[in-house]
Amino acid sequence: MKRYVQLIICVLLIIFFFNIESIVAYSKTLSGFEDYESSILIPQKQNFLIIAFAWLLIIFLRKGKRMFLKSYDISAEDNLDARKMYTQINLLEKIIIFVIFLFAVAFILLSFDSIKKIGYGIFASAGLAGIIIGLSAQKVVGALLAGIQIAFTQPFRIDDAVVVENEWGWIEEINLTYVVIRLWDKRRLVLPSTYFLEKPFQNWTRTSADIVGSVFIHTDYTISFDALRTELDRILDNTDLWDKQAKVLQVTDAKEQNVEIRILVSAKNSPTAWDLRVLVREKMIEFIQKKYPESLPRTRVYFENENQKIQQRK
Repeated sequence: MKRYVQLIICVLLIIFFFNIESIVAYSKTLSGFEDYESSILIPQKQNFLIIAFAWLLIIFLRKGKRMFLKSYDISAEDNLDARKMYTQINLLEKIIIFVIFLFAVAFILLSFDSIKKIGYGIFASAGLAGIIIGLSAQKVVGALLAGIQIAFTQPFRIDDAVVVENEWGWIEEINLTYVVIRLWDKRRLVLPSTYFLEKPFQNWTRTSADIVGSVFIHTDYTISFDALRTELDRILDNTDLWDKQAKVLQVTDAKEQNVEIRILVSAKNSPTAWDLRVLVREKMIEFIQKKYPESLPRTRVYFENENQKIQQRK
């Protein structure tokens, strides 16, 4: 019902201002005052109609957007096409609203003789006025153009998982001049649109939502790698977090005191991958504690007495 309140009000305002002369004349008759100054609205009839029609266009635009996006479920697991469409339509909506507002202001300014030149200046913004505005507000114009570029090139989309400024989260809003990122701890990171065209960032869901996560474990040289691989199989077979696509256990480094083991596991999306990594790390450490406690990382010190040294020399 709330969606139709604005539409009803807007239509009533258009009807009111279309018949403003008759309404004012009738109000004068009822009041009995011929010099009643209620006719002040009549000279501004055109401007009020411009505002009302602009408002009506925006209402229909938003209604059409909602109807169009009903066929795209962004909450689905495989929502790549839906995220593409949501990103494009939302940014296109903002661009059209900006253009409607710009033209409405220009038409209103044209109705005043004293500032008619300003109205013409807005229409001629691609010329000298555009150059002046561009020089005086380079950052604003740059952010606006960056937002339009993001809408068409789509380096990221709504609900993409990204890593920006060493923070991990999801793209929540994409506006013409700024982008809002919902971080994993429910904070919001707001960055200008130009940031994403000037600095590198990670997009974990650029082409698909599935992702491979890594887990690093350090153990002693005495650990049995085959036993670790068997335990990893058991852990993954007993959890729904794993999507059965990737499963690797490798020794990636051998240091003076321990070896580095890297486990790669895949999941259907980044939040699930995080939970899977935590689960695998926890269960593997428990397995080493219980079955191979002597293989936990340790520091070795070798003591040699004098008698041993003499015997070794002989």
